[in-house]
Amino acid sequence: MGSLEIRELEAFLVLAEELHFGRAGERLYVSQSRVSQLLRSLEGRIGAPLVERTSRRVGLTPLGESFLASLRPAYEALQATVDEARTAARSFDGVLRIGFQGTVDDYLARAIALFEDRCPKCAIEVAEIALSDPFGPVRRKEVDCAVVLLPVEEEDLVLGPVFSRQPQTLAVSTRHPLARRASVSAEDLAGCRLIGIQDSAPEYWRRAQAPRETPGGLPIPVGPLVNTLQEGLSLTAADRGAMLLCRSTADYHGSRSSIAFVPVEGLPDSLLGVVFRRVNPAPQARIFAQAVDETLARGAE
Repeated sequence: MGSLEIRELEAFLVLAEELHFGRAGERLYVSQSRVSQLLRSLEGRIGAPLVERTSRRVGLTPLGESFLASLRPAYEALQATVDEARTAARSFDGVLRIGFQGTVDDYLARAIALFEDRCPKCAIEVAEIALSDPFGPVRRKEVDCAVVLLPVEEEDLVLGPVFSRQPQTLAVSTRHPLARRASVSAEDLAGCRLIGIQDSAPEYWRRAQAPRETPGGLPIPVGPLVNTLQEGLSLTAADRGAMLLCRSTADYHGSRSSIAFVPVEGLPDSLLGVVFRRVNPAPQARIFAQAVDETLARGAE
């Protein structure tokens, strides 16, 4: 059985009260089909039907009745705990310092807005994190949490919500032969000098951002090493090498007339994640991670 999803439990509780998929959807602000999907997922986790559905009525099965009797007080206790935590969160003051690699997209902006609603007394400071030092600012307590490119394998850091799965994009000078292509394959990277990242970042992380060979095993030429995104883009514009970027960063810099951004097919998608310290994390960092997680859940509905 996979991990429980709170939305599945909420859908079942509301459906048990309404005994009508349409009205349950209205209360949950989702479609009737979404309520059905959540219920089927919950029944799949449990392994038996909880609801009997006919053309005329909706009712609970005996197992559904038993499950409801046990779930309702547990859910109410959980809701009370969350409400207490939210009340405590609103009393937090001070500053939440968030580090970012790349740009703050619309998704992260919504998560920040949700955090500000939860913690109105807490100011937010945003700092850019160098590509060559993705985890250092969190460890040195220069920021409370950071939004970084995956992978993350650091034992002293907690990886929170993972989001923004997007195809990778190749940034090349407009003078480069690939600049006029609608897309390129991962094997085409064998003809590019990929700009890499200085070795202050962990090797596994650097190799993920600038691989040394294609999926087919062809070697990829090594280009200059940089510390920051801006350094990499400047070298790209000068045709000193090419650079792999996540789609949101490419879109943000898409107006640069000296650089072309070409989608790459055949590489793993890029992903972002929220990280914070495992030992003595700032409480605001956990609240922000929860805000990111909730924003992700809302976007999926």
